[in-house]
Amino acid sequence: MSTEAADLIEALPVPALLIGRDERLTALNGLARQLLGDRAVGWHYVSALRQPQLVGAIEEVFHTGERRVPRYRIRQGERDIEYDVHCALTPSGMVVASFLDAGLEEQVSQIRRDFVANVSHELRTPLTALLGFIETLRGPAREDAKARDRFLGVMETEANRMVRLVGDLLSLSRVESEERLRPRDRIDLAGLCRSCLNGLAPLAEDAQVTLVPDLPEGAVMVPGDSDQLRQVLTNLLENAIKYGGEAGRVVLRLTGPTEDPGLRGPAVRLVVEDSGPGIDPLHIPRLTERFYRVDSHRSRQMGGTGLGLAIVKHIVSRHRGRLRIESEPGKGSRFSVTLPA
Repeated sequence: MSTEAADLIEALPVPALLIGRDERLTALNGLARQLLGDRAVGWHYVSALRQPQLVGAIEEVFHTGERRVPRYRIRQGERDIEYDVHCALTPSGMVVASFLDAGLEEQVSQIRRDFVANVSHELRTPLTALLGFIETLRGPAREDAKARDRFLGVMETEANRMVRLVGDLLSLSRVESEERLRPRDRIDLAGLCRSCLNGLAPLAEDAQVTLVPDLPEGAVMVPGDSDQLRQVLTNLLENAIKYGGEAGRVVLRLTGPTEDPGLRGPAVRLVVEDSGPGIDPLHIPRLTERFYRVDSHRSRQMGGTGLGLAIVKHIVSRHRGRLRIESEPGKGSRFSVTLPA
């Protein structure tokens, strides 16, 4: 076997091995040696691999030249790990086998299942309420005008909640599909901040919350998607208004551009800060997960879908920025977004 072939196997980012025409293990990279041991080189592949499904697949590759992808299970520590082993014949008549962790695919499948389960749970509650009220309006409350008006009001609330959920799901899907496309338009971020503050002034007034702008007088130009950055500002400001407590203050601060070592260039910083009850540090690492809520009951009462911060995270990622969350119980919360300038 050539040194070049061994070097190529060693460079692969997954466990991989070569089986020579004599059906013995000719080379293993470092990751494969961790699976099979250093002494496996030179062994017949049947003795080294042993599991019938993998051994049979390699035998077929030698005889037919067709690729095979058997499953290989091995115990590491206290857990079993499964690999999909991609076996292929090289032009020189050797078989190369590369081990891909099947658990990664299972994790993706589990994420999909969890997502479907969460969406189903979020929709089941308002749908159950709507069906119950419809049944009541057709029966006992058919002639009760007061009850009818009250039920219709609740039905409207639940229907609007479903509309918000579907809207946020569509937004999340759209943002994720565009996450690798870096925005190229130049927008005035300071002007966008002023526009968002004006738009949310009625909500703040109803909640008895004071909005405090701390913005530069002139324009602050950054590369960005205006609609998506408006969504970031709206989500962060709405959360601060809704959960910041009555008679509180919400500060929107914009600074920069200044040199940012983390982004390796000039950057601006947006900060939304409230004077509310704060968040237990235990929850902070999970706040941007889909459907994660610190207080599920209160969030639903406020009309939250549990997707707002997940959307913010993906938008900030698309803009090649950073999102930071700081909070302590009783000391309010601070959401900082750093964006390249």
